[in-house]
Amino acid sequence: MYICPNDLMILDHEAMKAYNQEPDACWECYSCVKICPQGAIAARPYADFCPMGGVCTPMRSGDSIQWTVKFRNGAIKRFQFPIRTTPEGSIKPYEGKPAGGSLDNECLFTEAKLAEPQTVLGKKFEVEDPGMKRKAAKDGVLYDPEAVGSNG
Repeated sequence: MYICPNDLMILDHEAMKAYNQEPDACWECYSCVKICPQGAIAARPYADFCPMGGVCTPMRSGDSIQWTVKFRNGAIKRFQFPIRTTPEGSIKPYEGKPAGGSLDNECLFTEAKLAEPQTVLGKKFEVEDPGMKRKAAKDGVLYDPEAVGSNG
């Protein structure tokens, strides 16, 4: 059961049923509830849309999810929301991208080759500013001897 973001769902191989190994650590994100094809997992609904004692059951299709909320007084409300804007399996994330290369290649996934520099700067630049004063280092800290005065 790799659907839980907190990795709480465990599959019992003998019974072939999943269970929550640590209910106190559950975030109540409903990932397991929404994905269960049998609707066998129940979780406490949030109080902002279902009062205490209510039951909330999702039913998922290929393009939408329907939530059935049963209130304490027996009233039932159903809400349907789209979950996809494209048909399942229609997205081709690597279409038009180059095939994966060698790990020794320095190019990024989307690069065919490394960019060449426009000009080669094979000289050293000298920076001279008559207003700059040479700073001295004392205990690993740069300081201006004139600004410190005789206290340094």
